[in-house]
Amino acid sequence: MLLTYGFWISSEFQVITAGVVIFLLGMVYLEKGFKVFTGGLLEAFLKKTTDSLWKSLTFGITTTAVLQSSSLVSVIVISFLSAGLIGLTAGVGIIFGANLGSTVGAWLVALYGMKIKLISYAMPLLVFGLILRAQQEKKRNGLGYILLGIGFLFLGIHYMKEGFEAFQNVIDFSSFSIDGIKGVLVYTLFGILATIIMQSTNATMVLTFSALATGQLTYDNALALAVGSNIGTTITAVLGAMGANAAGKRLAVAHITFNVVTATLAILLLPQLKMLVDLTAKFLLIGAGDYTLKLALFHSIFNFIGIIVQLPFIKLLIRWLETLFVDPSGQSHLNLATEENPAIHRARYLTPATLSYPDAALRALTRECDHLYRNTLELICYGIYLTGDKLRESDNLTDLVNSWLRDDQPWTIKELYIRHIKGIYADIIHYSGAIEGNLPRQQVQELFALKVACRDFVQAIKHVKNIYKNMGLYLHSDNEQIRHQYNQLRLCLASVLKLIDVLGVRRNYDHIRQHAEQLKQELREQDEQMHQKLNELIRSSQVDSFMASSLMNDSAHVHDACTNLIDGAVIMLTRDREEYREIDLNFETHSPPPKNSGT
Repeated sequence: MLLTYGFWISSEFQVITAGVVIFLLGMVYLEKGFKVFTGGLLEAFLKKTTDSLWKSLTFGITTTAVLQSSSLVSVIVISFLSAGLIGLTAGVGIIFGANLGSTVGAWLVALYGMKIKLISYAMPLLVFGLILRAQQEKKRNGLGYILLGIGFLFLGIHYMKEGFEAFQNVIDFSSFSIDGIKGVLVYTLFGILATIIMQSTNATMVLTFSALATGQLTYDNALALAVGSNIGTTITAVLGAMGANAAGKRLAVAHITFNVVTATLAILLLPQLKMLVDLTAKFLLIGAGDYTLKLALFHSIFNFIGIIVQLPFIKLLIRWLETLFVDPSGQSHLNLATEENPAIHRARYLTPATLSYPDAALRALTRECDHLYRNTLELICYGIYLTGDKLRESDNLTDLVNSWLRDDQPWTIKELYIRHIKGIYADIIHYSGAIEGNLPRQQVQELFALKVACRDFVQAIKHVKNIYKNMGLYLHSDNEQIRHQYNQLRLCLASVLKLIDVLGVRRNYDHIRQHAEQLKQELREQDEQMHQKLNELIRSSQVDSFMASSLMNDSAHVHDACTNLIDGAVIMLTRDREEYREIDLNFETHSPPPKNSGT
């Protein structure tokens, strides 16, 4: 209603508003174009340049200065943090740097936007951008979006400046200036609201520069608007974190904390900062009355001071952030012995925030497949009357299966499958379908391999579900022979699970396929031995025909379950060595299965 009223009473207001809209459209096109070129390159660069705080800080400064969008950098970082590609400390460092990098845009506008007739450059950029955008080739199309983005940015700045110049003949907005601390607080609030509404600190700063350059805004009030825009820009991170997991939400809180503290320091120290700006401007040969350049200088200085002041407290900030939000991924594995929550478990890492970035999406999917395997391990242990803890602690699986049997089995395998597997598996399939169209051919193959691995794990559980009833019956049988044979089936499954985890921890990638083929050969040999032993037991009347048929079928299910586990593990462990190395398997101290373990 306010906008409609403004359009009705003032044609100059229409021009300014049109400038803002065109500028924001340019930002949208620019981000869309940069995404074409950052898909893969930026992700790879990000992983290699964030292994220290200073590298993360530098990355944030340089990428934001080049991309001219702290919003884009924030969303990408939240996506990568949610997927586990980077840690929280690296993410916070990038956000710190992005705030300083975003001030480069203010310098460009102050140096050129207010002093050059940008419309003469905007028109050719728009024409060539439209031509290239119509091309089918991806990189030409992306370049077209970038040219259109820059062209619309220039056009938007031109119209905002023209609108404020036209206002000089109608109304003098500088008469609404407010002095003192009241003016600082009021215009800071205006800056916050303007940036939240437009979701672009660059748009707010261009408006501020335009009004300041035409005398429609006082210098002091412009400084307050710049401070407010710094707080308002956090809205993009907040919106981006809504679809992220706990890690992404923590980063959004870090962004808000940094910007609010920086803005508070700027307000409290405003007289001293103005003096520092004047001294620095004199050193840089900036004229005393060149308020647009001094505003750009102020914008850079107070963000730089914010970094310097808060950097020593970053470890304290990280510790505080880690106490925020419940992160279910903090659990290393299920503990079915204490399971009380009947809710269906869903994916931990598959968040909407990662969908637009192929590397982040695949990493999130890899971690989710590992999550599915952890639950698979616990369910199979439950199905053979063991626990994951016992399996991890044991150095002799033969002794374990012959001497220990889990007593409390309050749920069926079907109930546990629905609760701990089905929801996660469904989310994996749904997420895979959502990202497949955005992936290059090589990554589509990796995606398919991950889906096959997950299918293998689910199939292994279904095989174990088929033996669960007989396993419970015959492990408590008075017939010593049938008890022994079912313990051998337990040993077979337990050994495969144990060996998979040992290979994963030791990172014996060059030997994984060799071990897998050896395991499969041993399974085939064991299957033949089982048949021979079964024939001997039948001939000697040590087991009856019902026991024999059950053992025959269950042996086949165990063989298939083990094969599924091995095939799935081979894919997971060899798909991407660099990526898998970072997954915390929480099996840091376990020895390989003993040679007499049966497999």
